[in-house]
Amino acid sequence: MNSTQSFPHGPPAAAPLDGITVADFSRVLAGPFATMMLADFGADVIKVESPAGDDTRAWVPPVDEHGAGTYFSSVNRNKRSVVCDLRTEEGRAQALDIARTADVVIENFRPGVMQRFGLDYETLRAERPDLVYCSITGFGSKGGAHLPGYDLLVQAVGGLMSVTGSPESEPSKVGVALVDVVTGQNAVVGILAALRSRDRTGRGQRVDVNLLSSLLAGLVNQASSTLATGESPQRMGNAHPSIAPYETLRTADAPLALAVGTDKQFASLTRVLGVPELSDDSRFRGNSNRVAHRDELKALLEEQLRKKPAVEWSGRLSEAGVPAGKVNSIVEAIQLAADLGLEPVVEIADGSSPRTSRQVANPIRLSETPATYRRLPPLLGEHSGATFAERNNRSALQSTPTGK
Repeated sequence: MNSTQSFPHGPPAAAPLDGITVADFSRVLAGPFATMMLADFGADVIKVESPAGDDTRAWVPPVDEHGAGTYFSSVNRNKRSVVCDLRTEEGRAQALDIARTADVVIENFRPGVMQRFGLDYETLRAERPDLVYCSITGFGSKGGAHLPGYDLLVQAVGGLMSVTGSPESEPSKVGVALVDVVTGQNAVVGILAALRSRDRTGRGQRVDVNLLSSLLAGLVNQASSTLATGESPQRMGNAHPSIAPYETLRTADAPLALAVGTDKQFASLTRVLGVPELSDDSRFRGNSNRVAHRDELKALLEEQLRKKPAVEWSGRLSEAGVPAGKVNSIVEAIQLAADLGLEPVVEIADGSSPRTSRQVANPIRLSETPATYRRLPPLLGEHSGATFAERNNRSALQSTPTGK
């Protein structure tokens, strides 16, 4: 299941973001996820932390075999940690030294906080017009500037919870902080676009992303239908508003997900289940009819599916070209990816510590310049004293003794 990759002397010269330095003032999830993605492809990321550290360092349990919080570890590999107490003049001076020599600054404080520290975009770009500066907020910098940007809150007020769960249940959040993850991905896209523009013009720019806008864009068809009809979609459990059967159904032992999107797939489904006559039933001929009679269809399909276990149905239906799969646990999902040759897990060792860390691999696979896993998630202040210094007209991270 694991693949091991160790680059104790830094990324290969061909890493796509080699030479790009990132001053990371973000905490918790969206920002750290974004900077980890940049670091995986060679960016030199210095994580600026308060004396207390990133909030997620204290979000335990669970912990790994070394006692480190798994939440923090999930989004902070390939970085260095430097402690700067921004409440002090010395700490602000240290942070400014790091920020003014970086290619990218990323932060997720509430609007106005970085300005109080003298680390805002306008202040920094006066000295560094080529700086790319990314701000992540919960609700933007205008009317929502005072609102706290927590994923659960945004899932609630942004409409995602209203369409998550069964019609009988209360609105439900998604099982992970998905809005933070999507926002982090949007931040990566914005930063890379700004760096590409800088390559042509020599000028940096500000990148603004916020959780609410990221969620609304991520609602895709649900938001589109709302704009077209003026009506908000309702909770449908695991069913799809526009396709049937496209949901989980009960088998002899476990739920089975069916994603039948075409008439051909439906015909194959009914044939495998031993009820081919359903394909010619006027209630189920064509997707629109199946959607209109979804409850009747579900009952008839489950009558057949209850005769065998989910894994058996999944195999038979997949062989017939019908998208189907047992609802897996996360352990089973990781094993499935391994069985399919996707190498979902990497074991990281950086050569400077006896520790290792098992992590989910970067999902982006580049054929010539792949992601690299060079550094364990850092201990708090592990690299204090580090600064960005110019080298061959590009920024590189240099470590200096702290005297401690």
